[in-house]
Amino acid sequence: MKQYRYLLFDLDGTLTDPKIGITRCVAYALESFGIQVNDLNQLTCFIGPPLIDSFMEYYHFSEKDAQKALEKYRERFHTVGLFENHVYHGMDKLLKELTISNYQLILATSKPHIYAKQILSHFHLESYFTFLAGSELNGIRTKKGEVIAYVLKECHISNRSQVLMIGDRKHDILGAKENQIDSMGVLFGYGDREELQTAGADYIIETVQDMYNFFLSPSNQ
Repeated sequence: MKQYRYLLFDLDGTLTDPKIGITRCVAYALESFGIQVNDLNQLTCFIGPPLIDSFMEYYHFSEKDAQKALEKYRERFHTVGLFENHVYHGMDKLLKELTISNYQLILATSKPHIYAKQILSHFHLESYFTFLAGSELNGIRTKKGEVIAYVLKECHISNRSQVLMIGDRKHDILGAKENQIDSMGVLFGYGDREELQTAGADYIIETVQDMYNFFLSPSNQ
C-alpha cells in the first residue's frame, strides 16, 4: 500500500448517514412545486451530488427552478434537517486512531462549509480534522473536483501521491481523478460497487472496519 499522509473525507454517506434529513428536505422542496413524494427512498439519489444538479437531472427543473428548490430545501435544512443524521458506527474510533497514527484528516464535501462545520461540531468530530473544505452558500465550489483543488491549494500540498480521497459516490472518485490523486470508494454509503468501479476508484471497501484494517493493521503500517 502507498504511504498516504493526507486523507480527504467526504461527509454525507462517508462520515455520517444523512438520509432522513436530506430526503425530508428534498421532499419539502419538491412539495413547494406541487410534487408529492410518498417514498423517501426515491430521493436517496440526492445524497452526495450538488443539489441543483440533482433537481435538474431527476426532476428536469430549469436552472432557475432548481435554484428556487435549493432555497426551499435550505429553509428546512438549516433548522431541522441538519441534525436528522447520525455518525456511522465505528467512525469516531477510526478517526481518533487515524489522528493518533499521524494521518492528516481533511474534510472535502460539496455541502456548504457552514453546514458541514455545524454537523462535525454537533457530533464531536471537528477536532479530528486539520482543515474543513466545502462549498459556499452562493454556489462557489459545489463540484467535488473544485473542493479538492481548493484543499490542495490552501493546505499547500505538493506531493499528490500522499493524498487519498475517500467517498461513497462517483463524484468523489471523478473529483480525485481531476486532481491527479488516488481515491477510495466506500460501500456503506449511497453509491454501489458498479458506480465506484466505473468511476475508477483505486480502492473499494465495504465497511468502516475494512477502512480501519486498510490504514491501521500492522501489516499496512
